[in-house]
Amino acid sequence: MGETKGKSPLHTMTLMSPTEFWNDSCSASELSGAIENGATGGTSNPTIVGQVLKKEFDTWKPRIVDLIAKNPTATEDIIAWRIMEEITVHAAKLLKPIYDKNNGCNGRLSIQTNAKFYRDAKAIVEQALYFNTLYPNNNIKLPVTKAGVEAVEELSYQGVSVNGTVSFTVPQAIAVAEAVERGMERRKKEGKDVSTMSPVCTIMVGRLDDWLKVIMNKKGIITEPGYLEWAGVAAAKKAYQLYKERGYRTRLLNAAYRNHYHWSEFIGGDMSMTIPFEWQKKFNASDVEVKNRINDPVDPAIIAELEKKFPDFRWAYDEKGMKPEEFDNFGATRRTLLAFIGSYTELVGVVRSIMITDPDAKGE
Repeated sequence: MGETKGKSPLHTMTLMSPTEFWNDSCSASELSGAIENGATGGTSNPTIVGQVLKKEFDTWKPRIVDLIAKNPTATEDIIAWRIMEEITVHAAKLLKPIYDKNNGCNGRLSIQTNAKFYRDAKAIVEQALYFNTLYPNNNIKLPVTKAGVEAVEELSYQGVSVNGTVSFTVPQAIAVAEAVERGMERRKKEGKDVSTMSPVCTIMVGRLDDWLKVIMNKKGIITEPGYLEWAGVAAAKKAYQLYKERGYRTRLLNAAYRNHYHWSEFIGGDMSMTIPFEWQKKFNASDVEVKNRINDPVDPAIIAELEKKFPDFRWAYDEKGMKPEEFDNFGATRRTLLAFIGSYTELVGVVRSIMITDPDAKGE
């Protein structure tokens, strides 16, 4: 235990267990701090890039202006994607030494495909293959919709390390793992290398809790106080056990933090957590004991209550609760896609404002 003396709780976790954490942002300043505390990865999406732009606007505005001026026929969408790519590539360089040291098993920064493509496997694959050329230490994020599952298999066959996102349930996690296995086996049969691939599947634990609370309020359901804080934990723990039993090559990645259970209940697992920087600070300042809890079961009474009162929880918790063709209509999926597309629209709006109003962007 000497190596953990004086370390933060999150850093201690990474030293005493196989559990890793990522910085839930591509902000270079936040990522640097997270790496010092033991982080081995990071992520991006339009929401995150928008947040980075707000925090580091003085740094990135001149580059947006320059891109607009040098690309006089480019649309606001093209410029928005260029800046998302550049912010992500810039942050990925901070993780490259970890990636090199670990033969690609970690040290990766996720970059997300356009959420508007959630129904179009071909479009997802095309954009993902392009993103795969931007920097080596990537995971390519794509939504776990029906089309997304199809894209996972094809991209795994083509050697791309995917990150299934917009994912909240056991059925989605299993669908991603099985699609990765199919793709990698096709690749191996052709004698192609899979040794440096590092696929992950996200479970947005807090967003499953959020969705059940929406249902509770809409339908006037009364349940025991605190039970809804365990829904995402229960689903993610069940998915984790199935992953370990079946030996999937995909690793689970927890996301969407709402309380310390979303961290503390997974300590000890051979998995990753993508934690926002503000939550990292909260966890590191907390008195929550850092100990192995991954195999501690969620109270069966909680699971029974949630299954009884919330059909959506049954669909999320039962491995066969949904088929891939039903993923698109799951409530948490719809809400999250709307949020991601909305954040992208806001980001494009920032570019549009500069493009139309800033004299330097016009080369004047």
